[in-house]
Amino acid sequence: MSNNNVIVIGAGPAGLAAAGKLQGFGFDVVLIEKQAQVGGHLNKWFKVFPDFTDASEITANLKAGLGSTQILTDTTVTEIKGSAPDFWVTTSHGDTINAQAILVSTGYKHFDASLKEEYGYDIYDNAITSVELDAMLKAGKVTTAQGKVPKKVAMIHCVGSRDEKVNNNYCSRVCCTNAIKVAIEVKEQNPDCQIYCLYMDIRVFGRGYEELYRTSQESHGIQFLRGRLSEASEKPDRSLLLRLEDTLTAKPMRLSVDLMVLMVGMEGNPDLLDVAGLQLGCDRFFATAHQQYSNNHSHRQGIFLAGAATGPKAIMESITDGRSAAAEIAGFLLQQREISLNKLVCI
Repeated sequence: MSNNNVIVIGAGPAGLAAAGKLQGFGFDVVLIEKQAQVGGHLNKWFKVFPDFTDASEITANLKAGLGSTQILTDTTVTEIKGSAPDFWVTTSHGDTINAQAILVSTGYKHFDASLKEEYGYDIYDNAITSVELDAMLKAGKVTTAQGKVPKKVAMIHCVGSRDEKVNNNYCSRVCCTNAIKVAIEVKEQNPDCQIYCLYMDIRVFGRGYEELYRTSQESHGIQFLRGRLSEASEKPDRSLLLRLEDTLTAKPMRLSVDLMVLMVGMEGNPDLLDVAGLQLGCDRFFATAHQQYSNNHSHRQGIFLAGAATGPKAIMESITDGRSAAAEIAGFLLQQREISLNKLVCI
């Protein structure tokens, strides 16, 4: 295989976007994905905020841009040797691929909600995560574990984010807007359902996000309660009793719901930390060479970073970041070629 290769590790939205751009720039791209199909977390989602685009549409659009990209699924990277522009990458199938540059776009992992025992996940049947709710929305029906349509649903924000007890001090950035989005979707499927969002602070930062927040209240009647859940317990009928403090009135509250959805945050995915010789930031996502002007570069020359591998991002941000990384890689390799040509001239 000729050394015009760029290897992209991780085929979520950032990796797909980067691979598409790189092959468009004329590079031979090898896209490595550990799952059986490309798409990453997009494959789990029903629709994405703020415009309710089908997640499957985004995946199809990104896949359509891959062109002649070589795709290796059910594959992981076990070793990276050499240095830019002459890396040797070994896969879990024993193949070794030569590459000029590498992009790590391995994304994130969801917080394990069972670590918050007071919320009752994996204990109470009707305590579920936002990932499980999206699967129900995708299937077209949201029900309790008993198969009933819920009359009351609580969305618990910041589960595993902004929480010193689980050593995740950072904000996962997308959870507030995602909670608003799925609340609207539940309400559209079940107009009679009462939905409560229990939040610390509402952080809706992107274009169209604030409008979505207002629409959820004005058009759909979603109720927002500022307070952190202290404990959930199960009642004899399998519904849940939530105990919280309304931090606006400083009064304790009790709320009975049929279904509780834990909006789980993002955590860093350190799978390639040692293999690629990368560094972690204070949030345990991969650290970039410089947060301001080298945000797609790692500390190791020739290895680049994109998407949620460097911190929580929305889908559109991951796509943009992947394309940004592709441009950085193209510029870097052009510079490497000029250096090689100058050496030849000197000889």
